Amino acid sequence: MTAPLFHMAPGSLDEVQVGSPVLLDGAEGHHAATVMRLQAGEDVLLSDTQNTLVTGVVLESGQGRLMVEVVATRTEPQQVPELVLVQALAKDKRDLQAVESATELGVDRVIPWQADRSVARWKAGREQKKHAEWTGTAGSAAKQTRRIRVPVVEPMCTSRQYVQRIAADPNAAVLVLDEADEVSLHDGLRRCGALQDGSPRPDELHLVVGPEGGISPEELGRLRDAGAHPCRLGPHVLRSSTAGPAALAAVQLLLGRWDLPLS
Repeated sequence: MTAPLFHMAPGSLDEVQVGSPVLLDGAEGHHAATVMRLQAGEDVLLSDTQNTLVTGVVLESGQGRLMVEVVATRTEPQQVPELVLVQALAKDKRDLQAVESATELGVDRVIPWQADRSVARWKAGREQKKHAEWTGTAGSAAKQTRRIRVPVVEPMCTSRQYVQRIAADPNAAVLVLDEADEVSLHDGLRRCGALQDGSPRPDELHLVVGPEGGISPEELGRLRDAGAHPCRLGPHVLRSSTAGPAALAAVQLLLGRWDLPLS
């Protein structure tokens, strides 16, 4: 059984070396020592939620804290392009299902999107609570899958705000998943430069998933004008909770990332 993973603050593991002690306290320390009741001699994993993973063994277990000896460290470089899921708000928590599965499948960043046809809305005064829910979902899924990096959940944006963002960012390639488009996902990746050999790839690759009612023609037109590339994800119409994770899995394979050896 794989050792349990605990999240620490970004940068907190930058200077650790094999043999050095690391204190795990706070909420994660409480969960490890008080809830899970881990004892001396048990193996644990520590992540800074960005790029460093520590394999360690518990030296001491106290009230709400663990002292861990570092056995090994591993650094995971950020791959380019960064994979970004632009997920439309959806009812019945289908958007949260998408965030959970996308995290398990390796998404790097998530943008909550209030599309024109989104039935679900983040009501005024509740934006912070809803954002925390998405962030918590990503964090829990990262721990479950033993991911070093926890996806960043950006503030919710409207269609106008998102179009302005991508229009101003020449280093972001955008694929809009559109069931009616003739272009395949593979060809869409080529058109936006993500599969180019011998030339710089975009810094970010956005996968845009619409709500239950689909992306409106007006929205699609504005996205096209801002440089986005519509494409089709297979022969079937997928739910809002499924389309993003399915696209991420396909992109990971097409980019060859799942063929890379473990570092």
